[in-house]
Parts: sequence; C-alpha cells; structure tokens
Amino acid sequence: MLVSIITDVLNAEDTIEEAICSLLRQTYKNVEYIIIDGKSDDRTIGIIDKYRGNISKFVSEPDNNHFEAMNKGLKFAIGDIVGFLHADDFFATDEALEKIVEMFKEKKVDCLWGDLVYVDGKNKEKIIRYWKSCGYQDSLFKNGWMPPHPSFFVKRHIYEKYGYFNTNLPISADYEIMLRFLYKYRISSCYLPEVLVGMRAGGLSNRNLKNIIQKSREDYMSWKANRLNIGIQTILLKNIIKIPQFFVR
Repeated sequence: MLVSIITDVLNAEDTIEEAICSLLRQTYKNVEYIIIDGKSDDRTIGIIDKYRGNISKFVSEPDNNHFEAMNKGLKFAIGDIVGFLHADDFFATDEALEKIVEMFKEKKVDCLWGDLVYVDGKNKEKIIRYWKSCGYQDSLFKNGWMPPHPSFFVKRHIYEKYGYFNTNLPISADYEIMLRFLYKYRISSCYLPEVLVGMRAGGLSNRNLKNIIQKSREDYMSWKANRLNIGIQTILLKNIIKIPQFFVR
C-alpha cells in the first residue's frame, strides 16, 4: 500500500528538519511525501532543499490557512492511505507507519488513529500532555470526544467521496472532517493503542482565551454545517475532556 504523507509548513526553520527526518527514518518505505509551503521567508525552504531527493512533490506559494495547504496536498496525493505530518510534529517511533499499514491490512478499515503526545517546544523528550484515545462509539462525539487528528490516517477514496477540509473553519476544520467522516457518514475505523505522533505544544486552538472561544464557536458550526443536532453541553465537554490529558502518562 502506498502511503501519502502531507506536510504543510510556513516559516518553521526550527522544526521542519525534525519532521522530515522522522519520516525518512520510517521502516515502511512505500511512501509518497508531499510538502506544501506557504511561501516561507526564513530558512525553511533551504532546509527542505537538502531533502528534495526524498520529496515527491514540493509546492511553495501563499495560502490563506494551513487547511487550505492541506487540501492542496490532498489534490496531489495518489496513495492508498493519507496522513498529515505538520511541520512542528514528528513520528513517535521509526515503526509507526509500518504498524499503521499492517492494521489497515488486517482490519480492512477506512481510517484509523492512535495516541498523541504534546511535548515541550524546546525539549521534545519532555511530555506535557498525553492524548490517549479509544475506539469509536456513536455516543463519543456528543460527549466532547474526537480522535487526535495528527494520528488520524484515512483511505484516500474517503476524501474523494466525502470531501476535503472546510477552510471556512480555520481552527476547527480537523474536528469537522472527523465528525463528518465518522459520525455523519459512519466510515469504518479502528484504534491503534500506542503513541504514533509527537506534537510540540502551542497550537492555535489553545493559544489564548480568544482562540478557545473562536474554536468553540467553530466546533458548534461544524455540527450545523453537517445538519447534525448538538447541545451546548457537547461544546463544554469538548474543552473539559482535555484536562485529564495533562495528568496521564
């Protein structure tokens, strides 16, 4: 199975090399690597150029937000399975993709996800939040749950059938697409119970109170855009459910 990995990047000179190298170290080698750059003006492109022989497609042009960049990557992808490795992220182990592909073959599902760790921005060995997930149940989204999107891998035909990221939701488009795929269209899924990706802390959705409020608004809009019923308790729980992740190890 060919795996397409898409990296969206803008001015990430401090982290992009670690992201690239974590992919190149993967034991699974049947990989198409796509990098979509938003016209970086720091050292990012120079760093990427060092690895151009390992990159299947590289585009550098302005975009409005990183979900627009991810959609560009999806249009280029030809793999059976698609995953995203953001410029601040890295695969947690060298065997991550191999285990992902093995589970796709074994379970014959449309998508799968695993666990995610948030690490300190300066020291990736320091875990500050552990996002332990679980298998899908219909009631979970109503109770504020979602899979960790950086560990979410999907068959490409699902994007072709049910659509790409909603770029009108610049913070919550990842939540909306998983809600759409899993809850609305009931695609088949499974959970791989181990850490697949490390993510540096400081994402847009949790940066400050204003962004948290905007994210909650977009979470609500995600349900309405799919004509799904939602109560305010779902949005409240979605924020509360994260608290234990700061204590799980």
